[in-house]
Amino acid sequence: MNTATPLAHRRVAILVTDGFEESELLSPKAALEARGVTVDVVSDRPVQVQGFQHTEPGRQVTVDCALDQARADRYDALVLPGGVVNSDALRLLPQARSLAVAMAAAHKPIAVICHGAWLLVSAGLVADRTLTSWPSLQDDIRNAGGHWVDREVVCDGPLISSRRPDDLPAFNAALLNALARVEPT
Repeated sequence: MNTATPLAHRRVAILVTDGFEESELLSPKAALEARGVTVDVVSDRPVQVQGFQHTEPGRQVTVDCALDQARADRYDALVLPGGVVNSDALRLLPQARSLAVAMAAAHKPIAVICHGAWLLVSAGLVADRTLTSWPSLQDDIRNAGGHWVDREVVCDGPLISSRRPDDLPAFNAALLNALARVEPT
């Protein structure tokens, strides 16, 4: 860890359950850690979570913090990777919705990619916001009062959103930029 970076005292939660899109967790995690950020994989699953590369099983990732122990005041930002199975399961968990709401209330960055925006829809956080996502979520976002656009990355207040794994370089850059503007917890 490079503690000389300006982000060395930041801590970010990446919230997932089984079925997350592997690259959408591993790429932001690597980008954050390369800048000295402490990253916790937060999950409702104990020990490890199963990633996917689209529809094929991928790597398992170690869980650092149980979802029921995660608190917004411990983190400087929240990352929500996609993956249909992951995102659909997380949106049903009251603790996941509560964490997202608490992060939003504290005006901390929330970065979502692909299907990750489903949690924001279920948590009531997209009204009057502009987001992008995997195209199949556009009706959900619009029906929740949000504005959907087809762009590589969208920043609207504390919300950062991207469409797909191909957008990860822009997504990671926007996340790092937002994190640099937040006072560490």
